[in-house]
Amino acid sequence: MYFIRMMNDMRMKKKLAFTFISAAILPLLLSGLYLTGKLREIVINNAFMQVSDNVDRVRKRTEELIKVPLDISYRLSVDNRMKKVASREYANYGEVIQAYREYTDIRDYIQLYKEISGIRVYVENPTALNNWEFIQPGKSIMDQTWYKEAIDQKGLAGWNLIKNEQSDTESISLIRSFPVDAIGKKGVLVINVDQQQLSSILDQESFTTLIVDSRNRIVGSNEAELTGMNLSDIKVDEQILLNQEGSYNTVVKGKDSKVVIADLNPPNSWNGLRVISIITVAGITREADQVILLGAVVIMVSLLFAVLLIYASATLLSRRMLRLSKHMAKVGSGSWETYIHIDGKDEVGLLSKQFNTLLRSVHDLVQEVQETNAQKNLIEQRQSEIKFKMLASQIHPHFLFNSLESIRMEAHIRRQDDIAEAVWLLSTLLRSSLEAGSGNIPLREEIERVRCYLDMQKFRYEDRLEYHLTVDPVLQELPVPPLIIQPLVENSILHGLDNREEGAVITVEVKKIPDGALIKVFDNGAGFPPERLAGIRAELAEDVHEQESERIGMRNVNDRLVLMYGESSALSIESQPETGTTITFFIPGGVDND
Repeated sequence: MYFIRMMNDMRMKKKLAFTFISAAILPLLLSGLYLTGKLREIVINNAFMQVSDNVDRVRKRTEELIKVPLDISYRLSVDNRMKKVASREYANYGEVIQAYREYTDIRDYIQLYKEISGIRVYVENPTALNNWEFIQPGKSIMDQTWYKEAIDQKGLAGWNLIKNEQSDTESISLIRSFPVDAIGKKGVLVINVDQQQLSSILDQESFTTLIVDSRNRIVGSNEAELTGMNLSDIKVDEQILLNQEGSYNTVVKGKDSKVVIADLNPPNSWNGLRVISIITVAGITREADQVILLGAVVIMVSLLFAVLLIYASATLLSRRMLRLSKHMAKVGSGSWETYIHIDGKDEVGLLSKQFNTLLRSVHDLVQEVQETNAQKNLIEQRQSEIKFKMLASQIHPHFLFNSLESIRMEAHIRRQDDIAEAVWLLSTLLRSSLEAGSGNIPLREEIERVRCYLDMQKFRYEDRLEYHLTVDPVLQELPVPPLIIQPLVENSILHGLDNREEGAVITVEVKKIPDGALIKVFDNGAGFPPERLAGIRAELAEDVHEQESERIGMRNVNDRLVLMYGESSALSIESQPETGTTITFFIPGGVDND
């Protein structure tokens, strides 16, 4: 009903615009948002599947790459000729040089296999020399973590980013220890993976792709500046540092991203590598966003053109309606001789013709009414005088109560029990009010008058009004002034319920306290703003003799309480807007509990 009333009150231009927006723009926008979300989702899923395939391909190709140094390490670890060259005691440097010249396997491996860029054998032998193939490990090398791990792992292979002493560059390398002689002496074999071969695998990837060792050091990347850095240096989520194979949603460099991780665990190795591919959501959806933006521009231009057409149509229609409205205003001012002609056979044109016909008929009727008004006025004047005399003679309590009782009985006979109940409540309320004297009455009678009043109001407001009456049983006979609670309840309904469409709850609570009774009347109505509440409190705080002699409502109740019981019984009011109002007062005295 509210929507219909709002639409009826809306001007034609706004109504057509609202209809167009509701019927065209909103569905189009909702459909666009849904399709945009679906498009982004499809693009992200496709990119994710592509990245997963790429990561798997990089893992397989890298696995093939490192298989070469792994095989070479097996051969060298059982090569007795290599062990003899590395560990034999030499009498002079000539023997060392001659032995190195005769052993060409390491150089042959480097020339035959492009997958490796260098081989180094670390064996402690004071009689040997360093030639970048056989190296005497000094304390600085033996203290390196990778060297210690190789010795401790007893022949298992390991993979770490190690600096090449000759070229002073770092590259991913295989490390493993091997027995040098029968007494347990060990050496360490280091085979460098060719970094260019590794980069050629990674450079084919369109998204950021990394190969990371067990210490989260980036040993290879299609972004050269990242190689050698730690994974934590590129501001990835800490969970990615620990996560194993799988896909994850995370934040990289402050951007929402998807990360795909694949484990690369070479056989007979104490550690492995991880292939990590990072794709930013913005990078994936860039092209899709461009398509969406282009579509949005086309849609907006189309909508703008449609809006202009709607506005032109609405303007044409509203002008014709405005002419008809102005003509009606002239007729309303008393100009019955004017007629209007609006072109067109649509509803507005037909309406103007029908209005002209109606105007002629009304003009004829007005003349007839004017002729009969004089006679009717005279008759009504006489009837009013008679009614006044009848009312003056019959309005007294006995006639009023008998009449109400007759109405109630007639409603009861006609089985209109709700009307009968309402009449009975009204009769009871009037009788109790007229019979109220200046003396005190028992609290139960005042509560009954309040209940009767609330039932009458509930007949008016129906489900919008709910009330609760809570009275301590020992206070039923407590003497109180008449009409001391009912005006406060009436005030709660006036300022609470009438300003709230959803209704209100009125609660009356009477509690026994050591010195008498504490009475509260509160509602959940509209409440008073702070300025109004301060004004009410100031008005109630004025001296009783300085106020006007005739008071109603809260002022009347407050004056009687102060005059009868003193300032301690004055009304206390608490209220907040949209929360409700609570009125509290105290009546001294009590009732014997026996």
